[in-house]
Amino acid sequence: MGKHIARGVVAGVVGGLVASWAMNVFAETEGQKISDALETPADKQELAAMSDGEDATMRAADKIVETVTGGRHLTYEQREIGGPIVHYAMGAVTGGVYGGLAEYSMSVRAGFGMVFGAFIFSSADMFGVPAFGLAKWPNAYPLSSWANPLGAHLVYGVTTELVRRVVRPLL
Repeated sequence: MGKHIARGVVAGVVGGLVASWAMNVFAETEGQKISDALETPADKQELAAMSDGEDATMRAADKIVETVTGGRHLTYEQREIGGPIVHYAMGAVTGGVYGGLAEYSMSVRAGFGMVFGAFIFSSADMFGVPAFGLAKWPNAYPLSSWANPLGAHLVYGVTTELVRRVVRPLL
Protein backbone atom coordinates (compact mmCIF):
# COMPACT_ATOMS: atom_id res chain seq x y z
CA MET A 1 0.00 0.00 0.00
CA GLY A 2 1.71 3.17 -1.19
CA LYS A 3 1.36 6.61 0.28
CA HIS A 4 -1.63 8.54 -1.05
CA ILE A 5 -2.72 11.73 0.66
CA ALA A 6 -6.33 11.75 -0.58
CA ARG A 7 -6.91 8.18 0.61
CA GLY A 8 -5.30 9.06 3.92
CA VAL A 9 -7.57 12.09 4.28
CA VAL A 10 -10.69 10.02 3.50
CA ALA A 11 -9.67 7.33 6.01
CA GLY A 12 -8.99 10.07 8.57
CA VAL A 13 -12.38 11.71 7.97
CA VAL A 14 -14.14 8.39 8.52
CA GLY A 15 -12.00 7.83 11.62
CA GLY A 16 -12.73 11.34 12.90
CA LEU A 17 -16.49 10.90 12.50
CA VAL A 18 -16.54 7.55 14.30
CA ALA A 19 -14.20 8.96 16.94
CA SER A 20 -16.46 11.98 17.51
CA TRP A 21 -19.28 9.58 18.33
CA ALA A 22 -17.02 7.48 20.60
CA MET A 23 -15.86 10.64 22.33
CA ASN A 24 -19.47 11.57 23.14
CA VAL A 25 -20.24 8.09 24.45
CA PHE A 26 -17.13 8.17 26.67
CA ALA A 27 -17.88 11.67 27.98
CA GLU A 28 -21.44 10.70 28.93
CA THR A 29 -20.51 7.39 30.60
CA GLU A 30 -16.96 6.68 31.75
CA GLY A 31 -15.89 10.31 31.65
CA GLN A 32 -18.78 11.25 33.90
CA LYS A 33 -17.67 8.58 36.38
CA ILE A 34 -14.17 10.11 36.36
CA SER A 35 -15.59 13.58 36.94
CA ASP A 36 -17.79 12.33 39.76
CA ALA A 37 -14.79 10.71 41.45
CA LEU A 38 -12.45 13.71 41.08
CA GLU A 39 -14.68 16.74 41.52
CA THR A 40 -15.32 17.88 45.04
CA PRO A 41 -18.76 19.16 46.03
CA ALA A 42 -17.28 22.68 45.91
CA ASP A 43 -15.98 22.06 42.36
CA LYS A 44 -19.40 20.81 41.27
CA GLN A 45 -21.09 23.83 42.81
CA GLU A 46 -18.62 26.21 41.12
CA LEU A 47 -19.10 24.53 37.72
CA ALA A 48 -22.89 24.61 38.05
CA ALA A 49 -22.75 28.34 38.81
CA MET A 50 -20.58 28.92 35.72
CA SER A 51 -22.79 26.90 33.37
CA ASP A 52 -25.39 28.58 31.19
CA GLY A 53 -26.67 25.27 29.79
CA GLU A 54 -24.66 25.58 26.59
CA ASP A 55 -21.41 24.01 25.52
CA ALA A 56 -18.74 25.49 23.26
CA THR A 57 -20.07 23.73 20.15
CA MET A 58 -23.48 25.36 20.63
CA ARG A 59 -21.83 28.75 21.01
CA ALA A 60 -19.68 28.07 17.94
CA ALA A 61 -22.77 27.21 15.86
CA ASP A 62 -24.34 30.51 16.90
CA LYS A 63 -21.14 32.47 16.14
CA ILE A 64 -20.90 30.86 12.69
CA VAL A 65 -24.49 31.80 11.85
CA GLU A 66 -23.98 35.30 13.25
CA THR A 67 -20.87 35.78 11.09
CA VAL A 68 -22.40 34.36 7.90
CA THR A 69 -25.72 36.21 8.21
CA GLY A 70 -24.34 39.49 9.50
CA GLY A 71 -25.94 39.36 12.92
CA ARG A 72 -28.69 36.73 13.06
CA HIS A 73 -28.56 34.45 16.12
CA LEU A 74 -29.82 30.91 16.60
CA THR A 75 -32.55 30.06 19.07
CA TYR A 76 -31.60 27.71 21.90
CA GLU A 77 -33.31 24.85 20.06
CA GLN A 78 -31.34 25.63 16.90
CA ARG A 79 -28.10 25.75 18.90
CA GLU A 80 -28.96 22.29 20.28
CA ILE A 81 -29.02 21.07 16.67
CA GLY A 82 -26.06 23.16 15.51
CA GLY A 83 -23.76 22.11 18.37
CA PRO A 84 -23.51 18.46 17.28
CA ILE A 85 -23.06 19.55 13.66
CA VAL A 86 -20.07 21.66 14.72
CA HIS A 87 -18.73 18.80 16.87
CA TYR A 88 -18.87 16.24 14.05
CA ALA A 89 -17.56 18.72 11.46
CA MET A 90 -14.59 19.50 13.69
CA GLY A 91 -14.03 15.79 14.26
CA ALA A 92 -14.15 15.06 10.53
CA VAL A 93 -11.82 17.94 9.59
CA THR A 94 -9.22 17.19 12.26
CA GLY A 95 -9.47 13.48 11.47
CA GLY A 96 -8.90 14.24 7.79
CA VAL A 97 -5.83 16.33 8.53
CA TYR A 98 -4.57 13.56 10.80
CA GLY A 99 -5.19 10.91 8.12
CA GLY A 100 -3.34 12.93 5.49
CA LEU A 101 -0.37 13.55 7.77
CA ALA A 102 -0.34 9.92 8.94
CA GLU A 103 0.35 8.85 5.36
CA TYR A 104 3.75 10.50 5.49
CA SER A 105 4.81 10.58 9.14
CA MET A 106 4.93 7.75 11.62
CA SER A 107 5.44 10.26 14.44
CA VAL A 108 1.95 11.65 13.80
CA ARG A 109 0.57 8.23 14.79
CA ALA A 110 2.56 8.16 18.07
CA GLY A 111 0.86 6.47 20.98
CA PHE A 112 -1.73 4.90 18.66
CA GLY A 113 -3.38 8.32 18.25
CA MET A 114 -3.20 9.37 21.90
CA VAL A 115 -0.67 12.12 21.17
CA PHE A 116 -3.02 13.41 18.47
CA GLY A 117 -5.95 13.35 20.93
CA ALA A 118 -3.90 15.19 23.55
CA PHE A 119 -2.83 17.75 20.94
CA ILE A 120 -6.45 18.40 19.93
CA PHE A 121 -7.41 18.75 23.60
CA SER A 122 -4.63 21.22 24.34
CA SER A 123 -4.90 23.24 21.15
CA ALA A 124 -8.69 23.29 20.78
CA ASP A 125 -10.16 23.02 24.29
CA MET A 126 -7.42 24.71 26.26
CA PHE A 127 -6.53 27.46 23.77
CA GLY A 128 -8.82 27.71 20.72
CA VAL A 129 -12.20 27.62 22.45
CA PRO A 130 -11.30 30.39 24.93
CA ALA A 131 -9.46 32.40 22.26
CA PHE A 132 -12.65 32.53 20.19
CA GLY A 133 -14.68 33.57 23.24
CA LEU A 134 -16.60 30.29 23.37
CA ALA A 135 -15.59 29.50 26.98
CA LYS A 136 -13.49 30.92 29.78
CA TRP A 137 -9.75 30.32 29.93
CA PRO A 138 -8.69 27.05 31.60
CA ASN A 139 -7.57 28.71 34.84
CA ALA A 140 -11.17 29.79 35.47
CA TYR A 141 -12.21 26.15 36.02
CA PRO A 142 -11.26 23.68 38.75
CA LEU A 143 -8.44 21.40 37.60
CA SER A 144 -10.62 18.36 38.29
CA SER A 145 -13.08 19.49 35.60
CA TRP A 146 -10.54 18.80 32.83
CA ALA A 147 -10.28 15.03 33.42
CA ASN A 148 -13.41 14.14 31.46
CA PRO A 149 -12.57 16.30 28.40
CA LEU A 150 -8.96 15.08 28.36
CA GLY A 151 -10.11 11.46 28.55
CA ALA A 152 -12.68 12.06 25.81
CA HIS A 153 -10.01 13.52 23.52
CA LEU A 154 -7.68 10.59 24.17
CA VAL A 155 -10.56 8.29 23.17
CA TYR A 156 -11.03 10.47 20.07
CA GLY A 157 -7.37 10.11 19.09
CA VAL A 158 -7.18 6.35 19.62
CA THR A 159 -10.48 5.75 17.81
CA THR A 160 -9.43 7.95 14.90
CA GLU A 161 -6.22 5.93 14.52
CA LEU A 162 -7.99 2.58 14.90
CA VAL A 163 -10.62 3.37 12.27
CA ARG A 164 -8.03 4.96 9.97
CA ARG A 165 -5.97 1.75 10.11
CA VAL A 166 -9.02 -0.36 9.24
CA VAL A 167 -10.38 1.90 6.48
CA ARG A 168 -7.13 2.93 4.77
CA PRO A 169 -6.30 -0.49 3.21
CA LEU A 170 -9.84 -0.64 1.79
CA LEU A 171 -9.33 2.51 -0.28
